[in-house]
Amino acid sequence: MLRPRIIPCLLLHKNGLVKTVNFQDPTYVGDPINAVRIFSEKEVDEIAVFDIDATVKRTGPNYHLIEKLAGQSMMPLCYGGGISNADQAERVLNLGVEKVSLGNAALQNPAVITEISKRSGSQSTVVVMDVKKTASMGYEVFTHNGTNGTGVSPLEFAEIAESYGAGEVIINSIDRDGLMNGFDLELIAGVADKLSIPITVLGGAGSLEHIKEVIDSHKVIGVAAGSLFVFKGPHKAVLINYPSVQQKRIVCGQ
Repeated sequence: MLRPRIIPCLLLHKNGLVKTVNFQDPTYVGDPINAVRIFSEKEVDEIAVFDIDATVKRTGPNYHLIEKLAGQSMMPLCYGGGISNADQAERVLNLGVEKVSLGNAALQNPAVITEISKRSGSQSTVVVMDVKKTASMGYEVFTHNGTNGTGVSPLEFAEIAESYGAGEVIINSIDRDGLMNGFDLELIAGVADKLSIPITVLGGAGSLEHIKEVIDSHKVIGVAAGSLFVFKGPHKAVLINYPSVQQKRIVCGQ
């Protein structure tokens, strides 16, 4: 039986660790390799790393950096950024990564989800969707770091991902990114309650109470956070942190 997972999320920009607010103004906060090493020492459930440059610049995955990150990771590692075909996905997984995530590539060519799933297993195949509210259609999936509206709803994209063989869906709220004011529970409910595969939610975590609220509402789920686990205190001093075993038990209801 799957249990709730609390997942630090790291963003890569120009090979450095950054944080954004509403997907804008990436601010350098440190060395991603060192951050992964520290999170490994803290025995986190899982870690997600997304290269926010690769798809926009069409550079593909940075295999050298991914290998270094995987070498420091003692927990399951999910990587996303620049993967557009099954060969790239397989190469990333062979470096020691447990999961690969697809965004724009899955939307443009859903068959790539099936190909990766068949070759590497559905448990290693994740689809991530970046979502924000628009005046025209409510919740809408965006690509290219929130600059390209697709006209596709998150539920529609999630159902496509599931039907093509994805083993997990990540819902990332652009509107809540970096604000630390809580998750978009309406967005989560609109997708989570209609899928049979696990989901992970991202965007808005500012406290362990925010994480607990999501887990209490949706039970089996992954809850990811960036700012919460790299900043500390009201002035947002950079400090890698993660809940203690006792705190996790309380948050996850265990």
